[in-house]
Amino acid sequence: MMMKKRVREILSWYGSDNPGTLTNLARLLNHGKLGGTGKLVILPVDQGVEHGPGRSFAPNAAAYDPRYHFELAIEAGLNAYAAPLGFLEAGARDYAGDLPLILKVNNRENLNNERDPNQALTGSVEAALRLGCVAIGFTVYPGSALRIEMYEKLQALAEEAKRHGLVVVAWSYPRGAAISKEGETGLDVSAYAAQIVAQLGAHILKVKPPTAFIEQEEARKVYEKAGVPTATLADRIKHVVDSSFAGRRVVIFSGGAAKDEAAIYDEVRGIRDGGGFGSIMGRNAFQRPREQALELLQNVVQIYAGKM
Repeated sequence: MMMKKRVREILSWYGSDNPGTLTNLARLLNHGKLGGTGKLVILPVDQGVEHGPGRSFAPNAAAYDPRYHFELAIEAGLNAYAAPLGFLEAGARDYAGDLPLILKVNNRENLNNERDPNQALTGSVEAALRLGCVAIGFTVYPGSALRIEMYEKLQALAEEAKRHGLVVVAWSYPRGAAISKEGETGLDVSAYAAQIVAQLGAHILKVKPPTAFIEQEEARKVYEKAGVPTATLADRIKHVVDSSFAGRRVVIFSGGAAKDEAAIYDEVRGIRDGGGFGSIMGRNAFQRPREQALELLQNVVQIYAGKM
C-alpha cells in the first residue's frame, strides 16, 4: 500500500491534467521492477540518429536490431523504452502491451556539428497514439541561438499531447556558442535547464548529472551568499530537484557515454541520495553484451530500491 501511496502523491502534483494523462503517468510509475516506488529506470535508444549506427551499435552488434532493445527493456524490468519513430514502428506490434513506450518526436543527426544546434521534428502525437505510447519525448537545447523555436515547438506539442492524454518527457541539454563546454553540465545551468522545461509544461524532466562548475558569475554570487551546497553529486542533484518545482516534477538523469560499472553505480547512488527520481540509461546498457547489460540494469534497479 505504501508504494501505491507514493504514486498517488506524484500524480497529485499534476492537478491540471486529465485522467488519460494521469493514467499514462501511472503506467510509467507502476511498471517494472521499480513499479510503485516513485523511481524510474528508462532505456532510451535514439543514438542511431544522434550519433550514427556504427558508433552506437558496433560495440554490440545485436543492438542493430530494433527488437533487441524492446527485449532488453522488458527482460530488465525497466519502467519504459524511448526511441524515435522508426525503431518503435519496427517492434511496437510484436511487443504490444509488454512495456510503456515513449516516442521521441524530435531528433538531430551528427553530420553537421553546428555550434548552435536544433532538432528536426521526426514524429507526432498522432504517431504516438497509433503506436500505443504513454508519452512523447522532446529535446530542447537551452543556450542555443535556436532555442526559442524549440521552446515554442515543445509548448505546442505538450498542449496537443495533454489533450490526447499523453505524458510529456523533455530532454533539456544546454549547449550553444554562448555556453562553455564545461558549462553544459554546470550546476547553475543544469538547474536552469530543468526549470525551463518544467515551466514549458513537461511532466518528466531529463537533464545530465551536474558538476560543481558554475557557468554564470551572477549565479555564483547568489550560490555563495545563500550557501547552496555543491561539494557532492547528491548535493548537486538536490539543487536540480529543488529547481524542479521543489521536487514536484519528476526529474531523471541521463547516463551519458559508456563508463565502467563502478562509476555508474556511484553516479546512481548520488542521484538516489540527492532525491532524483531515476535514470535514463542507453549506451551504458545496450553497448554491453546482453548478460552484462542485464546485470548492470539489475544493480541500478537495486540501488534505486535502496537494496544495494
